[in-house]
Amino acid sequence: MATATGASPAAGTVLVVLHQARSTPGRIGERLERRGYALDVRRPALGDALPDRLDGHDGVVVFGGPMSANDPAPFITQEIRLLERALACATPSLGVCLGAQLMARALGARVAPHEEGACEIGYYPLEATAAGAALMPWPSHVYHWHSEGFDLPAGAELLATGAAFPNQAFRYGGSAYGLQFHPEVTREMMCAWTERGAHRLTSPGAQPREAHLEGWGRYDGAVCRWLDAFLDAFLGPCPGPVEPKSA
Repeated sequence: MATATGASPAAGTVLVVLHQARSTPGRIGERLERRGYALDVRRPALGDALPDRLDGHDGVVVFGGPMSANDPAPFITQEIRLLERALACATPSLGVCLGAQLMARALGARVAPHEEGACEIGYYPLEATAAGAALMPWPSHVYHWHSEGFDLPAGAELLATGAAFPNQAFRYGGSAYGLQFHPEVTREMMCAWTERGAHRLTSPGAQPREAHLEGWGRYDGAVCRWLDAFLDAFLGPCPGPVEPKSA
């Protein structure tokens, strides 16, 4: 069942796709609501229907989750079809982690684990490409929680790269973006993830919990500034000031 939250829909409505009962859109959701957007939250993994048409939505954001973009579950196929519809009608679309991998699949690209079994769980360096740097300044490190990555889709423009997983951010056309990392994560979310997912912190390449919290203090301010600039590129300039939050 679809649920709407928060803001007056003066700026429009953004379709938000989440994958677990306790998942939230985090800082991205907060900033969208403060920009005047209403959030239409759907959890297809839990049985929520996705819209057949996107006429009533001004944007689509598909977030991460513990499943794979290659899973045969019906909701994975439904989300790929949703992104195909959004891409076809140039609805502003954003995929975050799993969402970016689903977008890559919608564009015909491969999603697969790292060939050496590595993962990224914690803060890792990010480097903007020339195309990415022309859009905005990028943070030096961003927060990750994944063990699969995507090939760059045909026709997409690489915006940022990393060492273990070279495809970190892309733009397709003028309205679709895929991000392998998690700019939506608040400190509260990070604490919950590292507690509930503590078993993942021993995976190859993962960082210990204390490194996550240290990275928050060192890098999160730059991620906040980047996210505001990114949302300007994604949905247009904010109509008013957006005060940064510390969590």
